[in-house]
Amino acid sequence: MRPAQNTVDRAARQRLPGAQRGRPLHLCHQARCPVHLATEAERRGSRLPVSEDEFREGLRHWPSGVTIVTARSGSRIHGMTVSAFTSVSLTPPLVLVCADKSSHTHPLIAEGGVFAANILAAGQEALSNRFASKKDEDRRFEGVEWYEGVTGAPILRGVVAALDCRVVSAHDAGDHVIYVGLVEAIETQPAEPLVYHAGSYRPLG
Repeated sequence: MRPAQNTVDRAARQRLPGAQRGRPLHLCHQARCPVHLATEAERRGSRLPVSEDEFREGLRHWPSGVTIVTARSGSRIHGMTVSAFTSVSLTPPLVLVCADKSSHTHPLIAEGGVFAANILAAGQEALSNRFASKKDEDRRFEGVEWYEGVTGAPILRGVVAALDCRVVSAHDAGDHVIYVGLVEAIETQPAEPLVYHAGSYRPLG
Protein backbone atom coordinates (compact mmCIF):
# COMPACT_ATOMS: atom_id res chain seq x y z
CA MET A 1 0.00 0.00 0.00
CA ARG A 2 1.22 3.50 -0.79
CA PRO A 3 0.57 5.93 2.10
CA ALA A 4 -1.24 9.08 1.06
CA GLN A 5 -0.10 12.47 2.33
CA ASN A 6 -1.62 13.00 5.76
CA THR A 7 -2.39 16.71 5.77
CA VAL A 8 -5.83 16.75 7.35
CA ASP A 9 -6.07 19.16 10.27
CA ARG A 10 -6.47 18.03 13.85
CA ALA A 11 -9.98 19.47 14.10
CA ALA A 12 -11.15 17.35 11.18
CA ARG A 13 -9.91 14.22 12.90
CA GLN A 14 -12.16 14.99 15.84
CA ARG A 15 -15.31 14.98 13.69
CA LEU A 16 -15.82 11.24 13.93
CA PRO A 17 -19.31 9.75 13.66
CA GLY A 18 -21.39 7.29 15.58
CA ALA A 19 -20.39 5.89 18.92
CA GLN A 20 -17.07 7.72 18.88
CA ARG A 21 -18.37 11.27 18.60
CA GLY A 22 -22.15 11.07 18.96
CA ARG A 23 -24.70 10.85 16.20
CA PRO A 24 -23.85 12.16 12.69
CA LEU A 25 -25.04 15.71 12.14
CA HIS A 26 -26.45 17.37 9.05
CA LEU A 27 -24.44 20.54 8.44
CA CYS A 28 -26.23 23.14 6.33
CA HIS A 29 -25.75 26.80 5.45
CA GLN A 30 -29.22 27.24 3.95
CA ALA A 31 -32.43 27.39 5.93
CA ARG A 32 -34.36 25.43 3.29
CA CYS A 33 -31.83 23.01 1.86
CA PRO A 34 -32.99 19.86 -0.03
CA VAL A 35 -32.41 17.62 2.99
CA HIS A 36 -34.62 19.83 5.16
CA LEU A 37 -37.28 19.97 2.44
CA ALA A 38 -37.36 16.18 2.09
CA THR A 39 -37.51 15.67 5.85
CA GLU A 40 -40.32 18.19 6.23
CA ALA A 41 -42.29 16.66 3.35
CA GLU A 42 -41.95 13.21 4.91
CA ARG A 43 -43.08 14.52 8.30
CA ARG A 44 -46.18 16.12 6.81
CA GLY A 45 -46.93 13.19 4.54
CA SER A 46 -46.84 15.44 1.49
CA ARG A 47 -45.49 14.53 -1.94
CA LEU A 48 -41.88 15.24 -2.78
CA PRO A 49 -41.08 17.16 -6.01
CA VAL A 50 -40.38 13.86 -7.83
CA SER A 51 -41.33 10.28 -6.95
CA GLU A 52 -38.82 7.55 -6.08
CA ASP A 53 -39.52 5.85 -9.42
CA GLU A 54 -38.95 9.10 -11.35
CA PHE A 55 -35.74 9.69 -9.44
CA ARG A 56 -34.46 6.16 -10.13
CA GLU A 57 -35.34 6.46 -13.82
CA GLY A 58 -33.36 9.68 -14.09
CA LEU A 59 -30.32 8.18 -12.39
CA ARG A 60 -30.39 5.13 -14.70
CA HIS A 61 -28.96 7.37 -17.42
CA TRP A 62 -25.86 8.20 -15.37
CA PRO A 63 -23.00 5.77 -16.17
CA SER A 64 -20.74 5.08 -13.21
CA GLY A 65 -18.04 2.84 -11.90
CA VAL A 66 -18.91 0.17 -9.35
CA THR A 67 -17.47 0.31 -5.85
CA ILE A 68 -17.70 -2.05 -2.91
CA VAL A 69 -17.37 -0.19 0.37
CA THR A 70 -16.00 -2.38 3.16
CA ALA A 71 -15.83 -1.59 6.86
CA ARG A 72 -14.62 -3.01 10.14
CA SER A 73 -15.57 -2.50 13.77
CA GLY A 74 -13.62 -4.71 16.14
CA SER A 75 -13.81 -8.27 14.81
CA ARG A 76 -16.86 -7.56 12.63
CA ILE A 77 -16.52 -6.85 8.91
CA HIS A 78 -19.10 -6.07 6.26
CA GLY A 79 -19.37 -4.57 2.79
CA MET A 80 -21.87 -3.29 0.25
CA THR A 81 -21.94 -2.37 -3.43
CA VAL A 82 -22.45 1.34 -4.06
CA SER A 83 -22.45 3.77 -6.97
CA ALA A 84 -22.42 6.86 -4.72
CA PHE A 85 -18.67 7.32 -4.39
CA THR A 86 -16.62 10.33 -5.46
CA SER A 87 -13.52 12.38 -4.75
CA VAL A 88 -13.92 15.51 -2.62
CA SER A 89 -10.51 17.15 -2.20
CA LEU A 90 -6.96 16.75 -3.50
CA THR A 91 -5.28 18.45 -0.53
CA PRO A 92 -5.98 16.80 1.82
CA PRO A 93 -6.97 13.66 -0.13
CA LEU A 94 -10.66 13.20 0.68
CA VAL A 95 -13.39 11.01 -0.81
CA LEU A 96 -17.00 10.40 0.14
CA VAL A 97 -19.33 7.43 0.14
CA CYS A 98 -23.07 7.38 0.78
CA ALA A 99 -24.29 4.58 3.04
CA ASP A 100 -27.91 3.47 3.25
CA LYS A 101 -29.03 3.76 6.87
CA SER A 102 -30.73 0.36 6.62
CA SER A 103 -27.56 -1.42 5.47
CA HIS A 104 -25.43 -3.60 7.74
CA THR A 105 -22.31 -1.74 6.63
CA HIS A 106 -23.47 1.69 7.81
CA PRO A 107 -23.24 0.98 11.58
CA LEU A 108 -19.78 -0.53 11.18
CA ILE A 109 -18.51 2.62 9.47
CA ALA A 110 -20.12 4.72 12.22
CA GLU A 111 -18.64 2.61 15.02
CA GLY A 112 -15.23 1.77 13.55
CA GLY A 113 -14.56 5.09 11.85
CA VAL A 114 -12.86 3.48 8.83
CA PHE A 115 -13.84 2.21 5.38
CA ALA A 116 -12.23 1.09 2.13
CA ALA A 117 -13.55 1.99 -1.32
CA ASN A 118 -12.80 -0.96 -3.61
CA ILE A 119 -13.25 0.05 -7.27
CA LEU A 120 -14.18 -3.08 -9.23
CA ALA A 121 -12.51 -4.31 -12.40
CA ALA A 122 -14.25 -5.55 -15.54
CA GLY A 123 -15.19 -9.17 -14.98
CA GLN A 124 -16.10 -8.69 -11.32
CA GLU A 125 -19.85 -8.56 -11.95
CA ALA A 126 -20.46 -11.58 -9.69
CA LEU A 127 -18.62 -9.87 -6.83
CA SER A 128 -20.69 -6.73 -7.34
CA ASN A 129 -23.93 -8.73 -7.31
CA ARG A 130 -22.86 -10.66 -4.22
CA PHE A 131 -22.27 -7.51 -2.17
CA ALA A 132 -25.48 -5.92 -3.49
CA SER A 133 -27.79 -8.85 -2.74
CA LYS A 134 -29.91 -8.90 0.42
CA LYS A 135 -29.56 -12.69 0.54
CA ASP A 136 -26.98 -14.09 2.99
CA GLU A 137 -25.66 -10.62 3.86
CA ASP A 138 -23.58 -11.98 6.73
CA ARG A 139 -21.80 -14.43 4.38
CA ARG A 140 -20.66 -11.96 1.73
CA PHE A 141 -16.98 -12.45 2.49
CA GLU A 142 -17.09 -16.25 2.33
CA GLY A 143 -14.71 -17.40 -0.42
CA VAL A 144 -13.67 -13.81 -1.23
CA GLU A 145 -9.96 -12.99 -1.14
CA TRP A 146 -9.13 -9.92 0.94
CA TYR A 147 -6.54 -8.55 3.31
CA GLU A 148 -6.43 -5.96 6.06
CA GLY A 149 -5.57 -2.39 5.05
CA VAL A 150 -3.57 0.08 7.12
CA THR A 151 -6.77 1.31 8.81
CA GLY A 152 -7.97 -2.22 9.44
CA ALA A 153 -10.67 -2.04 6.76
CA PRO A 154 -10.90 -5.06 4.40
CA ILE A 155 -9.24 -4.62 0.99
CA LEU A 156 -10.55 -6.87 -1.79
CA ARG A 157 -8.03 -8.51 -4.10
CA GLY A 158 -8.23 -8.04 -7.86
CA VAL A 159 -9.88 -4.62 -7.83
CA VAL A 160 -8.75 -1.74 -10.08
CA ALA A 161 -8.08 0.48 -7.06
CA ALA A 162 -8.55 0.39 -3.31
CA LEU A 163 -8.66 3.56 -1.22
CA ASP A 164 -8.19 2.92 2.50
CA CYS A 165 -9.86 5.71 4.47
CA ARG A 166 -10.40 7.05 7.96
CA VAL A 167 -13.68 8.92 8.54
CA VAL A 168 -13.28 12.64 9.25
CA SER A 169 -16.93 13.71 9.07
CA ALA A 170 -20.44 12.35 8.61
CA HIS A 171 -23.55 14.11 7.34
CA ASP A 172 -27.17 13.00 7.56
CA ALA A 173 -28.85 13.05 4.12
CA GLY A 174 -32.35 11.60 3.90
CA ASP A 175 -32.22 7.80 4.00
CA HIS A 176 -28.41 7.82 3.69
CA VAL A 177 -25.40 9.07 5.63
CA ILE A 178 -22.57 10.76 3.72
CA TYR A 179 -19.17 9.71 5.08
CA VAL A 180 -16.14 11.81 4.16
CA GLY A 181 -12.90 9.89 4.48
CA LEU A 182 -9.23 10.85 4.54
CA VAL A 183 -7.38 8.52 2.17
CA GLU A 184 -4.52 7.01 4.17
CA ALA A 185 -3.35 4.48 1.58
CA ILE A 186 -4.00 3.58 -2.07
CA GLU A 187 -3.36 0.51 -4.17
CA THR A 188 -3.96 0.36 -7.95
CA GLN A 189 -3.45 -2.07 -10.80
CA PRO A 190 -3.69 -1.64 -14.58
CA ALA A 191 -7.09 -3.04 -15.58
CA GLU A 192 -10.35 -1.96 -17.16
CA PRO A 193 -12.99 -0.82 -14.65
CA LEU A 194 -16.45 -2.29 -14.26
CA VAL A 195 -19.09 0.17 -15.53
CA TYR A 196 -22.82 0.24 -14.75
CA HIS A 197 -25.44 2.02 -16.88
CA ALA A 198 -29.21 1.73 -17.41
CA GLY A 199 -29.51 -1.28 -15.13
CA SER A 200 -26.72 -3.31 -16.77
CA TYR A 201 -22.95 -3.75 -16.64
CA ARG A 202 -21.25 -2.29 -19.71
CA PRO A 203 -17.82 -2.49 -21.33
CA LEU A 204 -15.79 0.71 -21.21
CA GLY A 205 -15.77 2.45 -24.59
